[in-house]
Amino acid sequence: MFEGIVIKATSGYYTVQSESGQFVCSLRGRLRKDDTIVTVGDRVQGEEVRPGVGVIETVLPRKSELIRPRVANVDQAVIVCALTQPEPDLNLLDRLLVVVGREGVGAILCFNKADLVSEYMGRKIARPYRKAGYTALVTSAMTGKGVKRLRSFLKGKISVFAGPSGVGKSALANAIEPGLTLETGEISEKLGRGRHTTRHAQLLALQAGGFLVDTPGFSKLSLDGIEKEELRFYFPEFLRYEGLCRFLGCLHYREPDCAVRAALQSGEIARSRYDHYIQFLEEISAIGYEKKYDKGKGGRNVLE
Repeated sequence: MFEGIVIKATSGYYTVQSESGQFVCSLRGRLRKDDTIVTVGDRVQGEEVRPGVGVIETVLPRKSELIRPRVANVDQAVIVCALTQPEPDLNLLDRLLVVVGREGVGAILCFNKADLVSEYMGRKIARPYRKAGYTALVTSAMTGKGVKRLRSFLKGKISVFAGPSGVGKSALANAIEPGLTLETGEISEKLGRGRHTTRHAQLLALQAGGFLVDTPGFSKLSLDGIEKEELRFYFPEFLRYEGLCRFLGCLHYREPDCAVRAALQSGEIARSRYDHYIQFLEEISAIGYEKKYDKGKGGRNVLE
């Protein structure tokens, strides 16, 4: 018997890294019968059937799980956003922060491709996130800017790289650990978007300790499953005003005497972050409304 961590999953086979080496494993029949999902990052127990080959017997309980990308037992998400080429998608960035925050996964932000913009622009885009309490690095895979500091945050942890295609996730991973030699893609001049260069998620060992996961790029994340009453807890800059609004459980939408909206007016909270919060709130409310009522009925505001 052996115990280890799944570092790669492709076509029903799982590469498991254990103290005694690597095993390429299939699932025990009862796990397949139960439709057990095994994913990168899972800790498993298995039995060796011949040298380097095994069968997974048990999937141990997960401490965290991300769905898109699907990775288990992640300590932190390194969310990469390009400063240019493609232009920064802060709506997607804030959506990603909500998703990983709900899963209890820490976040490190990398505003990448700093070599293509001014230092002022890099600081300007990162500033609202630093003010909100996030660790926000301005990086360049080309020049090495911020790479040493990012590497220090990864030591001893399982970190997932997330973000849309073309922002430089694979290039950053290669800069952190040159031996990875991950495939990188060019930006389509016509579409302004990157090609998917990572075909599947895999967990990669770092020489300094820890693992990172390079994942396929994506452009959309559903907020289905998040309740409108909980959304505010995934905007850390709102938390300092919790309990200061007139109404308990204030949604910071249109309620009078809202401390968060007062902080917005005074410049303590970034307008872009608040606008995305309202957009997400309305999206979540619409999802809930459609589930409860037939489409087209009513016509009232879904946040009423």
